[in-house]
Amino acid sequence: MLNTVAATAAGLAALGALGAYVVVEGGWYDVAANRQHLQPVHMVLEQAMHASVRRHARDIAAPPLDEPALIRRGAAMYRSHCVACHGGPGVAQEKFGQSMQPVPGPLVDAARRWRPAEMYWIIRHGIKMSGMPAWEYHMEEQDLWATVAFLAELPRMTQAGYRNWMAEAGTAGSGGPPRAPASAQAPAAMLPGRAGRGRVALTQYACHMVPGVTGSRVYVGPPLQGIAGRALIAGRLPNSTANLVLWIRDPRHVEANTTMPVLGVSEQDALDIAAYLQTLY
Repeated sequence: MLNTVAATAAGLAALGALGAYVVVEGGWYDVAANRQHLQPVHMVLEQAMHASVRRHARDIAAPPLDEPALIRRGAAMYRSHCVACHGGPGVAQEKFGQSMQPVPGPLVDAARRWRPAEMYWIIRHGIKMSGMPAWEYHMEEQDLWATVAFLAELPRMTQAGYRNWMAEAGTAGSGGPPRAPASAQAPAAMLPGRAGRGRVALTQYACHMVPGVTGSRVYVGPPLQGIAGRALIAGRLPNSTANLVLWIRDPRHVEANTTMPVLGVSEQDALDIAAYLQTLY
């Protein structure tokens, strides 16, 4: 009896795998952004997302979020990082936001659907396959919570109130100035490079194929396999941690005509990325 059940299960699994192969290789699944998921598929994905966020955010303690200066800072972050995709009270999202699938929903009711710790987790880590980026490597910790503080105010906000907050946000800056290149910044107290964190950070910046980093086959920059064993960086600098950090943060300081852009990588992120790249022999 058990052998029959096992054989049946194996047969069904093989048929399922064969069906999936035919669908994928035959191009039968429509990946167009103007074709929606079936409603049951959408419901399952959304439920999985909600359950995942709740689980991963359960131990996060939110700081006080009602300070006007923090909310004003959050308004500046929202204006710089969020409104283009999500819009605001009386403000439509940009065309590219309207054309994404799934469409980035309005956030005017986010605080009614999510706890502050959950909003923080989503902003920090992003959501796979949704277009929602992970801001962990592009926003300071205080700015992540400031954005949460502003989102907590949105449900009570009128169109006029939103305009007022955006005007006040000018006193808090435009979401923070771009990070200066490495050569223009004074060194700060940094943690030693952490290879594990560097591998994750590379998912936010890399235009290369990097061993251990999941992604498409890209040919913008050369593959980084074996970079730890190379004598030179960019054919110019001896391969050391300090030079690798310099190249990551300010490539044009090393090679004026390089096509590698200045990505605004923080010094700590660059140290972590360098630590991981130095494991790739």
